[in-house]
Amino acid sequence: MDDAPAPPPARPRGSWWRQATRLPVAMMLTSLLAALGIVQLSFQLGNTAYRTVTWSRETKDTRARIALLERDLQILRDAKTALNDPAYLRAMARCQGFVGLKETVVVSPDAPAVPGENCQMAPLPLP
Repeated sequence: MDDAPAPPPARPRGSWWRQATRLPVAMMLTSLLAALGIVQLSFQLGNTAYRTVTWSRETKDTRARIALLERDLQILRDAKTALNDPAYLRAMARCQGFVGLKETVVVSPDAPAVPGENCQMAPLPLP
């Protein structure tokens, strides 16, 4: 008499369970973690590329806006400085069509309909 336990029932030969039990569990887990790492790395690289492109575009737009605001600020500074200059005020009045007390206005028949074409007006930025 033999006291050895009975062997477990045999599975059919070539089943997927038998093939899977031949592989070490650690190798399967390592392969699974490597695959997940590759997926995560791919996502992170794509996200980094997207953020780089977006950041570059927004930086370019912001620099253009800063340049525009600096130009507007310079126009306002020039206008503020010139407000107390009598020659500048006289030139601005002439651009708007005003004449001196002792001057005679002579209008050419070929004159343009829009006055002040010879004056360079600096548009002040809108608030």
